[in-house]
Amino acid sequence: MSKVVKVDEIKDELEDGQSIMFGGFLECGSPDKLIDVLHEIDITDITLIANDTGFPEQSLGSLVVEQRVKKVIASHVGTNPQTGKQMNNEEIEVDLVPQGTLAERIRSKGAGLGGILTPTGVGTVVEDDKEKITVEGEDYLLEKPLGADVALVKAWKADETGNLIYRYSARNFNPLIAMAADLVIVQAEEIVPAGELDSNEIMTPGIFVDYVVDFS
Repeated sequence: MSKVVKVDEIKDELEDGQSIMFGGFLECGSPDKLIDVLHEIDITDITLIANDTGFPEQSLGSLVVEQRVKKVIASHVGTNPQTGKQMNNEEIEVDLVPQGTLAERIRSKGAGLGGILTPTGVGTVVEDDKEKITVEGEDYLLEKPLGADVALVKAWKADETGNLIYRYSARNFNPLIAMAADLVIVQAEEIVPAGELDSNEIMTPGIFVDYVVDFS
């Protein structure tokens, strides 16, 4: 069954107040056309979950600049000064998570795990309000799974049934978030018929994907 839809068909799936995961690393692999849809429908009060908040003049960062975001969960925000400014003005909530921890929390959600144990952050402010577990004399923090209402994914190639291939460093967080959200929407550079992708190269199976958007 084809999962390919036109852009208008996904607009009703996106609502104010949703938690949304975004693929990308400093805009590399970022679903820019899907982010344009968020602007088009004037969505607000987003909980933005991503590696970073991009740059103020580019797609992901513009969501912060236009104050469409109420909370950020990311590993760093330094490339978008507006994020820090709004945080200091108490206009936005920011939860900074070490990058590896962020990736593993998302992965554990997709894998159906109860969380991960990590030494990262032990003895720092990161451990505040977190459970500490000792294993063989070493202290670890229990970091809980992190999911979202929606994941916006950027792929290099998708087939009509939602199987995805990513290219080079644009892969980054995309396969992780594709497994960790209730609704997964994909922007692909190329959409091909079912069966055309080499099964050995597929990185995200179509079972995780709800929609592949045809922007043509």
